[in-house]
Amino acid sequence: MVSMSKIATGNGHGENSPYFDGWKAYETNPFHPIDRPDGVIQMGLAENQLCFEFIKKWLMEHPEASLCTAEGVNRFKETALFQDYHGMPEFRQAVAKFMGKVRGDRVKFDPDRIVMSGGATGAHEMVAFCLADPGEALLVPTPYYPGFDRDLRWRTGVELVPVICESSHNFQITRTAMEAAYEKAQEANLKVKGLLITNPSNPLGTIMDRETLKSIVKFINEKNIHLIGDEIYAATVFKDPEFVSISEVIQEVECNHDLIHIVYSLSKDMGFPGFRVGIVYSYNDAVVNCARKMSSYGLVSSQTQHLIATMLNDDDFLHNFIMESKEQLFKRHKYFTWSLSQVGIGSLKSNGGLFIWMDLRKLLKEKTFDAEMDLWRVIINEVKLNVSPGSSFHCHEPGWFRVCFANMEDNTMEVALSRIRSFILKNNESIVPRKLCRRSSLKLSLSRSLSRRMDDFISPAGIMSPHSPLPQSPLVRART
Repeated sequence: MVSMSKIATGNGHGENSPYFDGWKAYETNPFHPIDRPDGVIQMGLAENQLCFEFIKKWLMEHPEASLCTAEGVNRFKETALFQDYHGMPEFRQAVAKFMGKVRGDRVKFDPDRIVMSGGATGAHEMVAFCLADPGEALLVPTPYYPGFDRDLRWRTGVELVPVICESSHNFQITRTAMEAAYEKAQEANLKVKGLLITNPSNPLGTIMDRETLKSIVKFINEKNIHLIGDEIYAATVFKDPEFVSISEVIQEVECNHDLIHIVYSLSKDMGFPGFRVGIVYSYNDAVVNCARKMSSYGLVSSQTQHLIATMLNDDDFLHNFIMESKEQLFKRHKYFTWSLSQVGIGSLKSNGGLFIWMDLRKLLKEKTFDAEMDLWRVIINEVKLNVSPGSSFHCHEPGWFRVCFANMEDNTMEVALSRIRSFILKNNESIVPRKLCRRSSLKLSLSRSLSRRMDDFISPAGIMSPHSPLPQSPLVRART
């Protein structure tokens, strides 16, 4: 048998992870309300499906956006022919404008610095290739997206060094943690070339405040290392405090702009992962030039560029979409976290992303990652929910799980919540507040409180989470 390369046959892809195992469990037995009602519900996919009716309406009103309509067919030939890997000018202009709108027009982006890639996956690999040689390292705060092990390491040979962030500080990154990680890398004879931050965070759903970002910029500037800001969830922030981009902060503090790079995409903010629109935006001319050459390995199709450019150049659509998305995410997050709180399940307080960081530490038989995996197997195999264990995100504390809430219809979400409630009642009532522990009392409270329609959760008067339950919720009544 002819041998393959070491990279091809190695484990660098990171597929041997419970994060991907959960996906496999879903794919072999996917939930369907009629055909497979006992199947696994996909809650491991960070996808925004809450605005497709809004987008569909725009598409019906703008047939010229598609090359396969009578209104758009006249542009078919010019779009189908060879396109320069710089990308269509109107596409880069539209993406630059969208990036600015998402950030409240507090910063402008230069279309000539927009570099295309095949999704954020391709964008991250592109940046890693440009900034670091094999064997050199990037610092990454934990917990972080499991795909980074693939995107940043597999083909580049770059090492990732975790910056340990703890629940006692709400997993916020600190100067002390960054210094500790930097020193650890040096002790391991690893040359640190940069720091990668995800803001808003995946899997936490939290954002970094302005002072934290200033501290990060000061750190990388003093160390003379690069800063990569993954901001692919920028438009998913649905409640104050508002999102602050690294592009804003570098206008306020002294730093070497050549060290600053942003990764963006339309997969999360617009819900278009299938379009594979990834963006590298660098303030470094050499990185822009190198990344543009690399983009030929993962270009965005010209047909997609045409559609996106048409859509994002519609100012009314742009404004209304951003508002609609925020409202839908706020409503879904509010209802989902409140429903979990009724059976004593908490989560990290968050205001962005397409997921929550669910706290199941009280359900662990012991405070170990083995116990976390035992609980995860029960949730996958018996409760039939694909949630992702914190260990797969390199979290250093067992008992946390990422749960996605925006990738399903309301009815599917209700089935998922019902399964969670049944599991808690059956297996561990100890996490339910003491005055609600009696099964009959709890069922009565749940039946009354959960009969309310989701429409009651639209009002933006405060976030709904276990940290701020509804004044009229049975949890508050039981405690007072």
